Amino acid sequence: MVCLLLSTVSTVGYAQKMKLGLLVYTGGGDWYANPTALKNLASFCNKSLQTNFDLQEAQVEANSPDIYNYPFIHMTGHGRWIVSDEEAKNLRDYMMAGGFLHIDDNYGLDEYVRPVLKKIFPNIDLVEVPFSHPIYKQPYDFSHGVPKIHEHDNKAPQGYGIFYNGRLVCYYTTETDLGDGWEDPEVHNDTREAHRKALEMGANIVQYALTGTGS
Repeated sequence: MVCLLLSTVSTVGYAQKMKLGLLVYTGGGDWYANPTALKNLASFCNKSLQTNFDLQEAQVEANSPDIYNYPFIHMTGHGRWIVSDEEAKNLRDYMMAGGFLHIDDNYGLDEYVRPVLKKIFPNIDLVEVPFSHPIYKQPYDFSHGVPKIHEHDNKAPQGYGIFYNGRLVCYYTTETDLGDGWEDPEVHNDTREAHRKALEMGANIVQYALTGTGS
């Protein structure tokens, strides 16, 4: 189970290679939108957190029992996302057992994310994560919240969350494009600073997912 895995890892000295997970979802959205993102994030975490991630991510479907092999699952895209009752239950059970889902709106996903999260957790509201939360503090300091990587509608970047028993189990970033910032810089002509900030925030998210505390 993921909760057992999370209880045995730390930010240093990972003996066995793990993989970052990429959620394969239905509805028509392009879950595959950022093909170099998780490779670069894994490489950055290996250097900055002393993790031992395989650079090839694991692509896992929402209703698959394999999801429990990955303490961190990333989701992105521009379009429609729907979940069946079976998928909603599997994702809910995964997060309640200790798993972590990061959703990054690649622009166009927001109108689908909110109702799906309400289906997954009908009794828990999606709320803005306070800037004081550990996910913004360790190992890199983002005292003003998630950084802005790409501009769309001249809106401030925001980070929302689902909290279960006091633990952030789902972190949803919007108006930032973190995943685009993780990609090879030439894909989006990102500056070195934007690429670095995106990866640093990504490392914070991964560390929180692995430890539950950010430290």
